[in-house]
Amino acid sequence: MGVLSFRTATAADAEALRDLEQVANLAALGHVFDAREFPFPAQAVLDRWRAVLAEQSVTVDAVDGPSGLVVLAASDRTTLRHLAVHPEWWGRGVGSAAVDRAVTRIRARGVVPRLWCLVDNERALALYRRLGWDATGAERQAEWPPYPTEIEMVLQGSDRE
Repeated sequence: MGVLSFRTATAADAEALRDLEQVANLAALGHVFDAREFPFPAQAVLDRWRAVLAEQSVTVDAVDGPSGLVVLAASDRTTLRHLAVHPEWWGRGVGSAAVDRAVTRIRARGVVPRLWCLVDNERALALYRRLGWDATGAERQAEWPPYPTEIEMVLQGSDRE
């Protein structure tokens, strides 16, 4: 894999973040979000990225590749809020490296790292479990139609109180 050069995304990256999220979602979540019935909400996702990038408490780590972003990981003070890896980079450790950066930042605040993941996102769940995350039992509906179920996870061995 080589050394990854992470940088903090800025407002100028909003479209690139949306584009990476779209390509990753189409590859990993087509069985959840059927593109014919639920087309990718490009404008709404772009608007969300603009709002996220404006939040003072959020850091978005990104790695540039030869044809766009390779990975992104958004986190706030307590939560890994979003992770996306370009499908051409799956299995190379970039997702794990991005999660590790976010976890290090969250733990430095003395907080138990948390995240929410679609119950049907088998690839992401496998990654999180391999990295030591466990489901808490909490569930909620995702924000996008068809509103699939998300589960909350915390880092294994962390104090869950």
